[in-house]
Amino acid sequence: MNGRRSPYEIYWEILVYCKSPRSFTAVINRCDLNSKTGQEYLEFLHSKGYLSVMKDGEKSTYVATERAGDYIALFTEIYQKLFDTIPGFRL
Repeated sequence: MNGRRSPYEIYWEILVYCKSPRSFTAVINRCDLNSKTGQEYLEFLHSKGYLSVMKDGEKSTYVATERAGDYIALFTEIYQKLFDTIPGFRL
């Protein structure tokens, strides 16, 4: 592999990280994304029902939905079959 992450791996990283509620800033920092790209990924995952947005006044946090568990499990299985290892994420 060339070291670059595919969009599918980035989705996986976001969903794994958001098993606990996380702020936008925390997600983009931990997943090493810029603001514009991070917003696009978060909006996509939210539109597909994999992330929910929890609002507390002006503060919003993102949390993976139950449905995200299916994506995480399937991606992990496919990745493991391709590369004989599970995907890595610096938690």
